Amino acid sequence: MYKYAIGVDYGTSSVRAIVVDVANGEEIGSSVFAYPTGIDGVIVSNSDTHLARQNPSDYTMGFIASISGALAQAKKHSGFQVEDIVGIGIDTTGSTPIPVDKDGTPLALSPAFANNPNAQAWLWKDHTAWEEASSITEMAKAKGVPYLEKCGGTYSSEWFWSKVWHCLKVDPKVFHEAYSWTELCDYVPAWACGDTNPHTLKRSICAAGHKAMYHESWGGLPSKKFLSALNPELAALRDRLYAKAFASDVCAGRLCTKVAKEVGLPAGIPIAVGAFDCHHGAVAAGAKEGILVKVIGTSTCDIVVSPKETCAETIPGVCGLVPGSVVPGLIGIEAGQSAVGDIFNWFAQWFVSRQNCCLESGLSATATAGKVHEQLQEEAARLKAGQSGLLALDWNNGNRTILVDPRLTGLLLGQTLSTTPAEVYRALIEATAFGARAIKERIEEYGTPVKEVIACGGIAEKSPLLMQIYADVLGCPMGVSRSKETCALGAAIFGTVASGFYKSTEEAQQHMTGRPKVTYYPQKESSAVYNELYTLYKKIHDAFGGVVLQADLSMVMKELLTIAARER
Repeated sequence: MYKYAIGVDYGTSSVRAIVVDVANGEEIGSSVFAYPTGIDGVIVSNSDTHLARQNPSDYTMGFIASISGALAQAKKHSGFQVEDIVGIGIDTTGSTPIPVDKDGTPLALSPAFANNPNAQAWLWKDHTAWEEASSITEMAKAKGVPYLEKCGGTYSSEWFWSKVWHCLKVDPKVFHEAYSWTELCDYVPAWACGDTNPHTLKRSICAAGHKAMYHESWGGLPSKKFLSALNPELAALRDRLYAKAFASDVCAGRLCTKVAKEVGLPAGIPIAVGAFDCHHGAVAAGAKEGILVKVIGTSTCDIVVSPKETCAETIPGVCGLVPGSVVPGLIGIEAGQSAVGDIFNWFAQWFVSRQNCCLESGLSATATAGKVHEQLQEEAARLKAGQSGLLALDWNNGNRTILVDPRLTGLLLGQTLSTTPAEVYRALIEATAFGARAIKERIEEYGTPVKEVIACGGIAEKSPLLMQIYADVLGCPMGVSRSKETCALGAAIFGTVASGFYKSTEEAQQHMTGRPKVTYYPQKESSAVYNELYTLYKKIHDAFGGVVLQADLSMVMKELLTIAARER
């Protein structure tokens, strides 16, 4: 008999739902809902480029619209019946905390706070809390507490406590009106189950462990004593949060009657505890020992799993070693880059399309973004590694791993009056590849080997150039995930496990995932050149990142010229 699961994937600009056959992971229906609020779904500020918020009503509206649309497609598939859906899984961006009232309703849904950005969801890429993050890091070190041991030793402005504390500083009214705060990946399953009570909804170990300094070895969340040292009101908030967090193989509850009617499903379908998009995506891509799953989008998230027995206690600069955050029973290791696709879009939009600086390629200032990227990739693919003489840093939105510093910025070295847009575009791709290698080497340095990388996301699907450069730079095979909707498929997988249809995540993976459909292998000559360039990248990385003080960079430009002359 046919059985199905639904996976719902909340991204930065939209939410996607898919209906899949649990026997083989085949997608039979999908639908995307673009968030209507803000710019591409994000509320921004002209006065503060670090601010990024979202409207919580977009999330609930998106849940109903995307599932309804996916079901409409699925119903065209022979044999499909909504009664055969066994479970629902949900993944989201994170850390994306939402201030809520005693019932767990977002403050932004109240007319009094509807237009206040501080009452909205604080999107993962909101970096307004960089000062608070720095203070949390300093306090943890001064107090000698272990709370940063599992998240790389440095707290981030992208994470839960820094954002909540920043809200207290800049908008006390919102902070005091909020009874509690709920991560997006906890809020949506709770809302769909009809119980958003902050004290009873099930919280995700993924969000708690990677972003909120939660670990069972020290009793869950940081102690009230430590939080009080930051601010007594944070200590008081701790009692209104949670004492226990769960993996996604646990059932968060069942689809409530009200939401079921709106989406066209029977009430009572089990819903898995939520998690972050990349962690679910890693499961669908086949996460297991020796495989690094790289979710490539506007930013990247790198996920590796390791047995508890062999995993390091901490990995400096790596933002999480959390039991069960990816595959229950294994340690989930998370790292990533704050900007990847965003960097390519920034360059294509502002320096090619709008500035009309690529007329020789037939592009105009009004060319679509897709056409610009297509043309730039075609020209960049004709270049050899090192030929341009360019070297860049991939910090246009700060550094997430391994420096964990949102106040670092991008850099381009080596440009001349002959430098072309395609050369810059390729250098930016190479910069993100070098950043990816730095992450891989840090994880391996602390005892977790990486033999293969599997990439997922639209960029991995659409850009053979990027994938080949990454293979050459990282020096290992780069596979493209079998599923185009890897994160949503991962959510669906957990829907089957939380419902009890499959007994374990590994069993569900065996049925619903498969080997990469395309694999890129390192090319010897290019890899040799990239090894040279990576040595130079590390020099500027460590110098501008503050790792090496008074670094000698006097020969970097000349070495780039030497490499370029040789490769031409």
